[in-house]
Amino acid sequence: MIVWLNGASGAGKTTTAHELLDLLPGSTLYDPELLGPGLRSMLPPDRAADDVRELRSWRRLLADGAAALLTEVPGPLITPVSLLRQDHRDEIFGALAARRIPVCHVLLHCDAATLRARAPEGEQPGGPAEPEHARRAAYEAALPWLTADAHTVDTTGRTPADVAALVAEAVGKGAGLPGIVQTPEPTAETLAAGVLLFDEDDRVLLVDPTYKPGWEFPGGIVEHGEPPARAGMREVAEELGIELAAVPRLLLVDWEPPRPPGFGGLRLLFDGGVLPAPRAAEVLLPAAELRGWRFATESEAAGLLPPVRHRRLTWALRARERGTTLNLEGGVPVGV
Repeated sequence: MIVWLNGASGAGKTTTAHELLDLLPGSTLYDPELLGPGLRSMLPPDRAADDVRELRSWRRLLADGAAALLTEVPGPLITPVSLLRQDHRDEIFGALAARRIPVCHVLLHCDAATLRARAPEGEQPGGPAEPEHARRAAYEAALPWLTADAHTVDTTGRTPADVAALVAEAVGKGAGLPGIVQTPEPTAETLAAGVLLFDEDDRVLLVDPTYKPGWEFPGGIVEHGEPPARAGMREVAEELGIELAAVPRLLLVDWEPPRPPGFGGLRLLFDGGVLPAPRAAEVLLPAAELRGWRFATESEAAGLLPPVRHRRLTWALRARERGTTLNLEGGVPVGV
């Protein structure tokens, strides 16, 4: 297990972490910021970032490092790091879940006056100096999702020992354990089937996974011996609680090239047709896998989907308009 101590600069994450070492048997301090200097020293200047948390390689190393460390120590690992971007949370916690490492997410929160007194201007972990008001604004913007995702402990007027005792009690009760689907990372090329569903205004239905950044289409990996279209229908039923009456039509096949650490494979998109408002009202999401859903226009989807998925959507919509099926390689149509 990882006990992730989140919060603004000055909330008491590091001091609480050291107090927790005496309260949680077998615990070890795991500071991912130690991974940053070595990683940045190996990257060429044009690939480095002011804040190592912006590096996907750092976020992957964090999960890999935790898994490696837990082969040497019993755990839990205590990790005092600010995590204010929800997409970074999804990427890191999802990678840990894929390795079957649960995360107890604890938010250490205190009032603005206390933060100002504790967090003077200066160098921040993983990056250059940042104005206090900018750090505070980023924290305030993140509070809605943080308080929904993490177990909150108010540190205002409390000593680090008092806060650590509250955190240890919460850990013992299983608080702050967000249920995240444990999707194993692929070990070879995969075949995945997605289904596009539309409302009466031709907007496409997208879902927001808890275990990876960015929005997605309903769908998933085709199981061994399973017909791809039927796999898409199964995923729609599992993810949305919607049973499709007919086998959906294939819109496109996209060959995704291997890009380490990914293995690539074939990605299929099917046309699931229109989902009328009364049926859309029946959508029921699995909380461990999806946190939300919405209908989006093609332009709105550009701000939600990662670029590779948005390109796939764009060509799928063109195929739907033309009543045809497209063959793509790396997101580019071929043979047309």
